[in-house]
Amino acid sequence: MIGYGAACLGAIAVAMILSASRTIERATMPLLVALNSIPKVALAPLLVVWLGFGRGPKIALVIVICFLPVVVASMSGLTSTPSDLGELSRALSSSWWQAYLKIRLPWALPHIFVGLKVAITLAVIGAVVAEIQNPDRGLGSVIALSGASLDTPLAFASIVLLASISVSLYYLTVLAERLLLPWAREIAG
Repeated sequence: MIGYGAACLGAIAVAMILSASRTIERATMPLLVALNSIPKVALAPLLVVWLGFGRGPKIALVIVICFLPVVVASMSGLTSTPSDLGELSRALSSSWWQAYLKIRLPWALPHIFVGLKVAITLAVIGAVVAEIQNPDRGLGSVIALSGASLDTPLAFASIVLLASISVSLYYLTVLAERLLLPWAREIAG
């Protein structure tokens, strides 16, 4: 959850910066996409070497996996504000920040939650990949160690437990979206 939270906060901040300037977006997005294309399974052992054993590599891998989906979804929302709302803010002599905080950001929130819902399940995957690479504790290490000892029922039990954790976290995010954005369902129709 630490990695997920850090990835989401950082990704939303980056999306706000990128959506504020087309030039920065065009220069930065190809780099982000290229970095995202690195296989995370190949990155996990390097994170263990760089960050040592413990929670550091797991948190870092979750951040790496969750970051881009939240950036893309947030940018989609921040750049899709209807032009009539922009005209309204100019007609009311709103400052750039007022228009951003009162129009663009609320309009983007349903899109941001799409990224958050995708990222929460990816966070579980990232944690498991990190635990498999550094099997000291966690369900990923249970899967790795049960595979080594040919204990298939234990591996499947761990996989089912991970799936239920992912589904639960996903629906907690859906619940948070419904509680925080009750107006979004009315707009979507």
